[in-house]
Amino acid sequence: MSNPVLHLASSSPRRRELLSALGLNFSYEGVAIDESALPGESVSDMVLRLATTKARTAFDSGERSVPVLGADTIVILGDRVFGKPGSKQEALHMLASLSGRTHRVLTGVAVVANGELETAVSRTEVQFREIHPDEAEAYWQSGEPAGKAGAYAVQGLGGIFVSSINGSYTGVVGLPVFETADLLRRVGIELPAMPGHR
Repeated sequence: MSNPVLHLASSSPRRRELLSALGLNFSYEGVAIDESALPGESVSDMVLRLATTKARTAFDSGERSVPVLGADTIVILGDRVFGKPGSKQEALHMLASLSGRTHRVLTGVAVVANGELETAVSRTEVQFREIHPDEAEAYWQSGEPAGKAGAYAVQGLGGIFVSSINGSYTGVVGLPVFETADLLRRVGIELPAMPGHR
């Protein structure tokens, strides 16, 4: 196998699958950072900062010779930010809050290369149907909500709650393919299946 052309600063299976679908050979490893919001920070600024911090941390710690890709996904309902649930009760509360309502999903993407930083934000509106408490309980028991922003996975069983999506489906999954491909081109990485046109 040829050497990786990119390093993914994430251990997320969803992000790995989306990146693999682009035909790229890449390495990957998760990074541990503080994901707390800063005082007065907007959601857009927060998701970009976290994606950039992940990419820069992985780039610096690994002395990488290839560009590093970082991403972060946040679910917002009104002015409330829903991260990953820390408990069953938190997950059930999130699902009850999202039930029958439209929320936003922001995914920030950052690519760090030698002396370069390229960033983008994907914004998507997701409409949920009404979720019965028994459904939410059964969904939690499936194990899927744990570790997912907003306590659901649109590409999995959680997709049954989604009545409509306005924006990037892959952004809701965790890595917006359109924005990611554009950033990679900016740092000189062309997709194998889609050679760049000049």
